[in-house]
Amino acid sequence: MSAAQPHSDLSLRRYLEHPRGGPTVLRIVLGTQLRRLREAAGITREAAGDAIRASHAKISRLELGRVSCKERDVADLLTLYGVLDSAARATFLTLARRTSTPGWWHQYSDVLPSWFETHLGLESAASVIRTYEVQFVPGLLQTPEYARAVALLGHPGSAPEETAQRVALRMQRQQLLALADAPRLWAILDEACLRRPLGGPEVMADQLRHLLEMARRPNVTLQIAPFALGGLAAAGGPITILRFLEPDLPDIVYLEQLTSALYLDKRDDVDHYLAVMDRLSAQAESPRQSLAMLEQLLEQLG
Repeated sequence: MSAAQPHSDLSLRRYLEHPRGGPTVLRIVLGTQLRRLREAAGITREAAGDAIRASHAKISRLELGRVSCKERDVADLLTLYGVLDSAARATFLTLARRTSTPGWWHQYSDVLPSWFETHLGLESAASVIRTYEVQFVPGLLQTPEYARAVALLGHPGSAPEETAQRVALRMQRQQLLALADAPRLWAILDEACLRRPLGGPEVMADQLRHLLEMARRPNVTLQIAPFALGGLAAAGGPITILRFLEPDLPDIVYLEQLTSALYLDKRDDVDHYLAVMDRLSAQAESPRQSLAMLEQLLEQLG
């Protein structure tokens, strides 16, 4: 039995009992444990690939959680790595089976970009979500009408049913913040996204009232970066940093682009963006001052 096996078995059983985050997180956790077993056994990715009739590139993708795992492949890898205990193998194989189970967002697949599915899974499993937004109110804090305006802006030619689906997806995402073990959301909003009248004055007024309500929740911290600050450390781009309680999941930086996204988990990259976020937080108005600023903006809308 591999020295890494007892820890792996206990860790995997924990995820089977509390599978928050869906298949995205399960793939990452299973891949991490398989990598540890392979390294403990002194086996190369090339040799592991040969064992499952695949390339070392596929082993790399599997260990990074980028692809779901066939039970047969996992069983062959466990044998190669010396994991022969039937109970331990059963735990791994059950988890492998669940990596192919669709997440709750599968029902929105018609309007959901594949690159965004990973973010939904990671967001669902996060313990802390730190985000900085320049153009729009963060998705987790949008009202339905504001979300509709954002959807129409990004997809002006969409059928009404598709727009409705995009809004419904965003609203279902927000249920995360009402869970008993909800993550902490720490959002920094550029003043620009609060002054841009997306959807019209009435929609913006409702959105500002919603922000005031959400900012009073114990798990939500809201700060505003006012125009008076001038240039900001983030250089104009939105940033989201996801942190997890689970030791198998590193902090991940999410950078959304127009038709794709970047997911950064290398320590140097994450540390750089954490430092940027810390500077933004230090520069922005305090949570108390930000609430006052929201009330002033609401008054200006009449």
